[in-house]
Amino acid sequence: MRLANDPLFPRWLEQVAATGGCAHPIHLSGHTTTYDAATGEILHHYSTRDEPGERLLVRCRNRRASVCPSCSRLHAGDTYHLVRAGLTGGKGVPATVQEHPQLFLTLTAPSFGPVHHATADGQRCRPRRNTAPCQHGRLHACTSVHEPTDPLIGQPLCPGCYDYTAHILWHAHAGELWSRFTRNVRRYLAGRAGITRSRFHEHARLSFAKVAEYQRRGAIHLHAVARIDGPTGPADQPPTWATADLLTAAVQAATQRVLVRTPHSAAIGELGLRWGTQLDVHPIGTGRGTTGPDDEAVAAYIAKYVTKDTGTTGAGGTDHRITGLAEIDHIHANAHARTLMRTCWRLGGLAEYKHLRLRAWTHTLGYRGHILTKSRAYSTTYEALRADRAEYERHTPQTLDSSAALTEAHWRYIGSGHTSGAALVVAGIAEDHERSRRLYREAGQGDVCSTAQDWGAEP
Repeated sequence: MRLANDPLFPRWLEQVAATGGCAHPIHLSGHTTTYDAATGEILHHYSTRDEPGERLLVRCRNRRASVCPSCSRLHAGDTYHLVRAGLTGGKGVPATVQEHPQLFLTLTAPSFGPVHHATADGQRCRPRRNTAPCQHGRLHACTSVHEPTDPLIGQPLCPGCYDYTAHILWHAHAGELWSRFTRNVRRYLAGRAGITRSRFHEHARLSFAKVAEYQRRGAIHLHAVARIDGPTGPADQPPTWATADLLTAAVQAATQRVLVRTPHSAAIGELGLRWGTQLDVHPIGTGRGTTGPDDEAVAAYIAKYVTKDTGTTGAGGTDHRITGLAEIDHIHANAHARTLMRTCWRLGGLAEYKHLRLRAWTHTLGYRGHILTKSRAYSTTYEALRADRAEYERHTPQTLDSSAALTEAHWRYIGSGHTSGAALVVAGIAEDHERSRRLYREAGQGDVCSTAQDWGAEP
């Protein structure tokens, strides 16, 4: 009631709408002044002195849907355009990139122990016969038919037999596994082309973009787009020997050859880490005469997973760093996820794994990489996309000549988030925005996330 009766309430609503209903906006205080470079005349001045609470609200820009649905959707839209530009061109990438060999592939984690999985057509989970109990007295068999929403999916049949240590260490070395995989792909391509590995960069370039997805068992998949370019990048045609079939063979061979050994530990020993046996490789279809997924489907698929975290796997989890072992007991997660976190915390205390900083990454189950990464020449960057959006939002018929103006700005951080009462109003505004997007899609206009207007103008 106090908020609604404030004389500046309409302006506060404008700020909230400009952030797209951001759930945890950043509060800034300060001013900006634009001068004429020649005369020193003040052309424009803005200050938060007359704003509600003498502060300005800007987006938190968090990618996680569990933290801020509005900003996560903005991030997903940026990811869609980033990935799609590398497939079809645009955003500084020439359209001829569509003619380059391109694959959509999925690399998986190995099995760390049998888990319950969803079934279809009435098939049972693990209908094994004549299976002797394990050393913990459990059968590695399950005759149930699990629905996709069954909380048992992803849970180990025997927690005592599940290799939680290997699970965490595999996550911690996933970046090294990927690095060696890409090196092996280049080595295979160079060998088939009859050139040395050290001269591969003179003939071709391997470009990629990948996203990590958490499975129900808490292990990650890596979904990636791989492309062969000429030596200078997407604007350069690849050599004639570079084909989708050759790239497919290179991916399959490289996956099998990767082996990463963990540091030796007196308590654990040395583990050899590999990719899982499940490998999906599909040529990307649009405009290339193949039957694989098209460009938009691949970009949308990758963008969908960039907003997720461990809490969206069904096992539960947290999106903030854990500061102590006792904190794990209070996290909304099942026993399997908690055991993974405790294992990560325990391994983080061993001197052999100190360099992995596992305790700092306990909330991500030991996975230390970014959710989405790409090679330098794949396409545009998040920074460039956000700069273009900011430029679009600033554009008016009275736009000042930047060459004749100087801008001085002073801003400081004074807080974040909303009060409980304001959060209710903001949630309603966010719901209105989502309803408008849904009606827009139902009207056959596509997804508004592809338009700059829906990205939410910054104040």
